[in-house]
Amino acid sequence: MMVSSCSLLGGKTKQIEIMAKPIERTIVQPVMPREIDLKEPMWFVVTPTNFEEFQARIIEQEKELVFLAMTVPDYEVMAYNMQELKRYITELKDVVVYYRKVTMPPSEVKKANKEEESKRPTIGLFPRDKTDKTKE
Repeated sequence: MMVSSCSLLGGKTKQIEIMAKPIERTIVQPVMPREIDLKEPMWFVVTPTNFEEFQARIIEQEKELVFLAMTVPDYEVMAYNMQELKRYITELKDVVVYYRKVTMPPSEVKKANKEEESKRPTIGLFPRDKTDKTKE
């Protein structure tokens, strides 16, 4: 009796059907950060011929005279560094956009593409608003 186990119950073994089907996963997309809001610094070129005028104007505006100096080669290094930052940010954004597209449903990818095209920045690191009349 012990040897026959469950076969004495007279039940027929049932066939188990195994199916594999993909499961749709919902991946929550993080909100993209707000655009960078960079301010434009004022640059002055001071030479021996305009030093007196520059000194008087700065003392009148700021009430004290302080210099932060940079040589032309150092300015070129700073410009190079800014271009490197721009390149890195652009490449990093491309990676984020790629993974967003890969993990989003196809209908949302089309919608995101249309929104991305309308937000394309102007050329340059500091896009300017041509309607801004305060800088004239």
